[in-house]
Amino acid sequence: MVVHNIPPVFDKNSETLILGSFPSVKSRESEFFYGHKQNRFWKVTAAVFGCDAPETIDKKKRFLLENHIALWDVIAQCEINGSSDLSIKNAVANDLDIILGTANIKNIFVNGKTAEKYYDKYLLEKTKIKAVCLPSTSPANAAYSLEKLIEKWKIIKE
Repeated sequence: MVVHNIPPVFDKNSETLILGSFPSVKSRESEFFYGHKQNRFWKVTAAVFGCDAPETIDKKKRFLLENHIALWDVIAQCEINGSSDLSIKNAVANDLDIILGTANIKNIFVNGKTAEKYYDKYLLEKTKIKAVCLPSTSPANAAYSLEKLIEKWKIIKE
């Protein structure tokens, strides 16, 4: 079993919760979300909010909190080969109460179909909030150009 090693980013002012599936090898190594240079999460979200993509972990945290975004993943631990979402087995979900009990979350978005699958399976019944599935920012999602991703992700700002 691989255990999720990145704490959620949120505060009492967070209104939007974005959930990935499970951190990649690079993210687990850097101990922060979307740590792989090819992942477009930071470019996409920064473009949505009209700013430059944050480079450091501290700047990424500040960017999220200034824009009232909470960030975490659906899965707390699982069996996984490398970073392949398709290889996930025996998933155990994170307990979102830590965020939902503190912040006034109005919307939940999931980053890609795998996050949606596990959110719907393990968390929807508990949260009673239907998550909106956005196209994955992973480099594996070659069907979406950066421009198309930014267009689809604009909903997080509304």
